[in-house]
Amino acid sequence: MFTVTRNKKNPIIKSNNDEPWRALAAFNCSPAKVGDSLHLVFRAMTDEALYKGHNVELSTIGHVMVDPQTHHSIGEYKVLIQPEEDWEMYGCEDPRVTKIDDTYYIFYTALSGFPYSAENIKCAVATTKDFKTIDSRQLVTPFNAKAMALFPEKVDGKWTVILTADSDKPPSKMAIAQSDNFDDFLNHDWWANWYEEVEHHNIDLRRVDTDHCEVGAPPIKTDAGWLLIYSHIQDYFTDDKVFGIEAVLLDKDNPRKIIGRTRYPFMVPEESYEQYGQLPDIVFPSGAMLDGDILTVFYGAADTTCASAKLRLSHLLESMQMEGKSYAKRYSGNPILLAKEENYWESSYVLNPSAIEIDGEINILYRALGPDNTSVCGLAITKDGYTIDERLDEPIYIPRAKFESKLKPPDGISGCEDLRAQIIGDRIFVTYTGYNGVDPPAVAASSISIEEFKNRKFQSWTEPHLISPVGIDDKDAAIFSEKINDQYLVFHRIDHHICADTLPELDFEKHQLDRCIQVMGPRKGMWDSLKIGINGPPIKTEKGWLQFYHGINEHHHYLMGAALLDLKDPTKIIGRSAMPIMEPETQWELEGWIDNVIFSCGQVVRDDTIFIYYGGADTVVAVATLSLSELLSQLNEA
Repeated sequence: MFTVTRNKKNPIIKSNNDEPWRALAAFNCSPAKVGDSLHLVFRAMTDEALYKGHNVELSTIGHVMVDPQTHHSIGEYKVLIQPEEDWEMYGCEDPRVTKIDDTYYIFYTALSGFPYSAENIKCAVATTKDFKTIDSRQLVTPFNAKAMALFPEKVDGKWTVILTADSDKPPSKMAIAQSDNFDDFLNHDWWANWYEEVEHHNIDLRRVDTDHCEVGAPPIKTDAGWLLIYSHIQDYFTDDKVFGIEAVLLDKDNPRKIIGRTRYPFMVPEESYEQYGQLPDIVFPSGAMLDGDILTVFYGAADTTCASAKLRLSHLLESMQMEGKSYAKRYSGNPILLAKEENYWESSYVLNPSAIEIDGEINILYRALGPDNTSVCGLAITKDGYTIDERLDEPIYIPRAKFESKLKPPDGISGCEDLRAQIIGDRIFVTYTGYNGVDPPAVAASSISIEEFKNRKFQSWTEPHLISPVGIDDKDAAIFSEKINDQYLVFHRIDHHICADTLPELDFEKHQLDRCIQVMGPRKGMWDSLKIGINGPPIKTEKGWLQFYHGINEHHHYLMGAALLDLKDPTKIIGRSAMPIMEPETQWELEGWIDNVIFSCGQVVRDDTIFIYYGGADTVVAVATLSLSELLSQLNEA
């Protein structure tokens, strides 16, 4: 599991109206180290103007020296490569820099005609030793191609490049080319022979035919293999494209062989500078740099500016090579609770448990349904966190109010759903979804003293009250365990977002939620792309509030992730998992009442172990564990 931290100084390179060559945009930068200094080369664009009889937004390649930490300029901006030859006369785009020996090889896209078409978009290369003078430039490919990058050393004794062939004649091919002699890359007859077998050279990273993949940064050598950061575009042939940044690990000696890859994009457009620009909603990787365990990804934002983000290489590699799809360790004895035929109220399904620890015992408060599809809450107890020591034969919480009592039909779904329990002071407060089968689902709340709960005086639950806005579909609510700024903070879910609101006191007859302060939303194209909601109540740690949450992807699978929130202001996100912590894998998570579901309403922390209690496929209850310290370390990388 890992998080991605965007540079707080983003965007790091922007357009400038005072310099016509970069008046419209400056984006898709690639880094190069020269001694202790850091240089960036980038694509720059003019405003539309008359050029060789056409109105053109002309692209050139710019250069600037930047601060190695902030990536902001500390030198003069200048044009490094501009159109000179016929084969690049209408633009030089998207440079990728690789150093071998004392020479920097800058591969770029050369445009030979206008209007732009596949026939006039090809790859070229320029060389320099100091980023002051271009020593040579030549056309490389005789066919349509983009995004070529040179490996930083020979692979199995051969010069090696990776490129996107047929970039404008889809389906494109992200392909490897190798030769004993670099000059072969400048020989069009050599490329003609290579292209005849382009499918053999192709590394097809598309998941479906409607995907489009392009080379991003030049490959980086790691102990595990060649790391390639690339662009993965979903729904490419529609007006609803989703640009994402992904990674693939290639074999050290045979880069056509895939060792591992990310299962989802780890970056999609989220920030305003990524969502708004001359081409909105684009993040496009163009460079990467490794410093110890810190991987910096440089990317273009909305085809307008340059930006950078950091993540830990070791955590990225772990996610790409792990067995299975989940970081959490499932208990070998799962599932720990099944439906119980002899008890009508829980004879169909048990699911979506909450959990609290009292006097060394973990109390699992789980949702249960019988043939009449009424949701109630059952109770099971475990001392070791895994083994069920006791399970009550009667529910501990049942529908009592009109808003949660079945109206129609007789077997329609209704009741008290997905209860979340939180200990505050000497009481246990529960929030849950109250549903009568007619009105929109709403958040309800009740409480009981710890002593009454321990003595099983479940008739002592306070009268339930709706606390969410009237007439609004609202679910997935939990109360923070202590006041923040003299207010009780409550998370809930409206319109697929995790929202926050405050209550001055926990008197639900007097006070209700009436705001949605958006905390987190879905990330289109990522593992949590459709909607999100909290899992269990937030957990206070020394690093921040730990919030597990569920995300639903485009296949309508329910997955689990986590976020770390600021202790003083939990609406501020410190870190958010780029990959899911758990996703459905076992048979009882993949198949059930609702297939492909992992859904938790509660976690318990014992020393460094987090016990995650969850429902599988809305049918059974299971448990998995995580290291608290490791999770906090990964979420707190910023």
